[in-house]
Amino acid sequence: MRSVQTLAAVLVATLVSGVASAASASDLAVVGAKVYPAPDAPAITNAVLLVHDGRIQVIGPRGAVTIPAGAAILDETGKVITAGFWNNHVHLLTPILIDEKNQTDAALTLELDRMFTRWGFTTVFDLASTTATASDLRRRVEAGVVAGPNILTVGEPFYPPHGTPSYAKPIYEQYHLPSAEIQSIPEAVARVDRQVAQGVNGIKLFTGAVEGASGVLPMPLDDARAISAEAHRLGRPVFAHPSNQAGLDVAVDGGVDILAHVAPLSGPWTPAFIDRLKARHMALIPTLMLFQVYPSSETPMEVALQQLKAQADSGGDILFGTDAGFMDVYDPTAEYSLMGRVLDWRAILASLTSTPARRFGQADRRGRLAPGMIADFVVLNGDPAEDVTNFAKVRAVFRGGKVISGAP
Repeated sequence: MRSVQTLAAVLVATLVSGVASAASASDLAVVGAKVYPAPDAPAITNAVLLVHDGRIQVIGPRGAVTIPAGAAILDETGKVITAGFWNNHVHLLTPILIDEKNQTDAALTLELDRMFTRWGFTTVFDLASTTATASDLRRRVEAGVVAGPNILTVGEPFYPPHGTPSYAKPIYEQYHLPSAEIQSIPEAVARVDRQVAQGVNGIKLFTGAVEGASGVLPMPLDDARAISAEAHRLGRPVFAHPSNQAGLDVAVDGGVDILAHVAPLSGPWTPAFIDRLKARHMALIPTLMLFQVYPSSETPMEVALQQLKAQADSGGDILFGTDAGFMDVYDPTAEYSLMGRVLDWRAILASLTSTPARRFGQADRRGRLAPGMIADFVVLNGDPAEDVTNFAKVRAVFRGGKVISGAP
């Protein structure tokens, strides 16, 4: 633990020194890079991105932008800049994030960098940890004592009655967490109200809970409908972990908004099933890496890719996510590579930026680079238009105009 704290202290000092020149002035000009302002916008070559007090003030070709006297200037010639990335499926469940005795500010900064920020993620959506864990971490990031991404969370998930997933049980036992299983519909609805009052940004249902060798336990449809209806009444999106066809059916018929995984156990998605998703305007977080890290003959990658392509071809929303925190593989290169087998680079960029910002009500301030937007952006060492795995070749990450990872 002492070595972790020492490394984290070095990281914090590096971040502070890296932004010192920018922080000393109200203006920051990033010059020379190729900028992709949005997935559907043409690139700006040899661009100037001018930041004032954490917001983008001007973006345009170098010859058309006047840089204010006294502005801090960062030359990123030869690099590529996009809006900050969203990872829409993570878990704040590592020992450093969930165990209070490990939570120095320095250690938390190092852990968030290792998991998220070094890969370009300026916003993450925690799809099941605890409300207290996520809320405390968010408070420390927003206070500026921990360098990290913007954090959204569902807090505690909702499991079917007697349906805590087999892989989750050790976590509940180790950290003495209360059961997240539904006890009754009135109890579940009351918990939705309580978690929303505590600041969660969404609700997560395990409509298909993996029970190990005994298979997948579906959530009762009435439970899913009641929880979804209450979440929607309070303006919160509902995510589902579906696992198989029964779980998918509960998710679709139960009012869920976002599938947190493809579900290769269900087999290829038919046009009729895609029509059901489309009628409900449901989004999909593929998490293809999950089925590569944990391969099984029952969950072939070819089926996972078919489901993603079917969703994309239908015009349905796709949101990027990796399940980091459940998996201890944080490098997203494999996810980009797999998605690139059925999507072009602009579709992947949309899943990382503009689509989640729109889906989660932040399109007026995040998800693209334009005057007035929050200055969340990523500097890449390679062009994703040439190779989608260049999305993972991150040089520096800015949140609100300040470096939170990398070396500007």
